[in-house]
Amino acid sequence: MNNPIVLHVNYVEQGQSIPEMCDLAVAWGYDGIEFRRKRGGVEESSEEYLDAIAGAREKSGLRMVLFGGPGPDLMNPDAETREREVEECLAFYKLAAERFDLTVCNTTTGSLTAEEIPYYHFDKHGSAIATEEHWEWAAEGFQRLGDCASDLGFRFAFETHNCYLHDLPKPTLELLKKIDRRNVGVNFDYGNILIHPDGGSLSDAIRTLADHIYEVHLKNVWMLPGQRYFNFIPCGLGDGAINNREFLRELKAIGYTGPLAIEAPRQGDREHYAKQDIAYLRQLMAEVG
Repeated sequence: MNNPIVLHVNYVEQGQSIPEMCDLAVAWGYDGIEFRRKRGGVEESSEEYLDAIAGAREKSGLRMVLFGGPGPDLMNPDAETREREVEECLAFYKLAAERFDLTVCNTTTGSLTAEEIPYYHFDKHGSAIATEEHWEWAAEGFQRLGDCASDLGFRFAFETHNCYLHDLPKPTLELLKKIDRRNVGVNFDYGNILIHPDGGSLSDAIRTLADHIYEVHLKNVWMLPGQRYFNFIPCGLGDGAINNREFLRELKAIGYTGPLAIEAPRQGDREHYAKQDIAYLRQLMAEVG
């Protein structure tokens, strides 16, 4: 396997500057970085943010730049708010496409949670509580965003993520059918599916979404036996409950050639984890062939 390996920016959000992020990613052997659409706690325009990344990318020699969340909040019941969210996304990606050869960008439709129910009760949020209006709002927004992405030459990919419409494989596939845009697909994150009480197996999840997987997020967790909720502990990519060797074999079997983006959901020295995780992944890719 020779898929590009992408560093999720959460490995380098411990005080590193944008130039440091790019330099470190290149030094560690990553092909690209998945940045966020906005930086938290920084007062800057989209133009300033994108120009900083573009300058750092050129100096470092980083090959790929991807963007991820936050996606537009399309679950908001206020139509004017949803319109503003879509317009902000459209404006951002038009500016980004002027500076980068975008390929695929991770996204979401806005979180959907039930009041007074703990966040980690995943089966009581997201697609489980979605109304027909929620599906319609998401479809309308991403039909417009998908058309824009098509014009700009890239694809959107919904991260399979708890507390969103696209939390599990079948609801995610339903959403894609409603949107009906070939350049809107899936960022397949099995780590999020695994910790959902109704998540199902890796093989079933990949088979359900196979034709629509445009990006893959890799991470790992220890699963705590006998617990329905609060049932996981983040760990290194080579540890935990997910057999990433089998994961890569499944991806190879469906002909997946897109980016493999590694995440660092655990605390501690994430720069160390970034080197540790890519070494493990490169070894697996060589062995899977």
